[in-house]
Amino acid sequence: MPTYEYECRHCGHAFEQFQSIKAPPLTTCPVCGKKKVKRLLGAGAGLLFKGSGFYQTDYRSASYQSRASAEKTSKPEAAKATSTTSTSTTAKPTGQA
Repeated sequence: MPTYEYECRHCGHAFEQFQSIKAPPLTTCPVCGKKKVKRLLGAGAGLLFKGSGFYQTDYRSASYQSRASAEKTSKPEAAKATSTTSTSTTAKPTGQA
C-alpha cells in the first residue's frame, strides 16, 4: 500500500496518509476539518518485490542464460591464470634501496 501526500488548501496543513490504491482520496483536513484537502503528486516510494520472477535476469532469453552460465564456469579458471601471472620475481626486499 502506498503513502499519499495531501495538503489542505484552507489551512495549509501538509500530511501523508498510508492507504490502499483502491481507496478514494481523502477530502477532509484532520486539523481544520474543512473539505479542502487535495492529493499531491509525490515522488513516491520504491517498490519492494519479493520472491522469484522479479529480477532482471529471470526473463532473459535462452541464449543469454546459456552465455551467462558459461561465463560463471569459466571465471574461476581465468582468475587462477591471472593470479599466477601477476606475481613478480624481480621484487626487491623491503628496507633496501
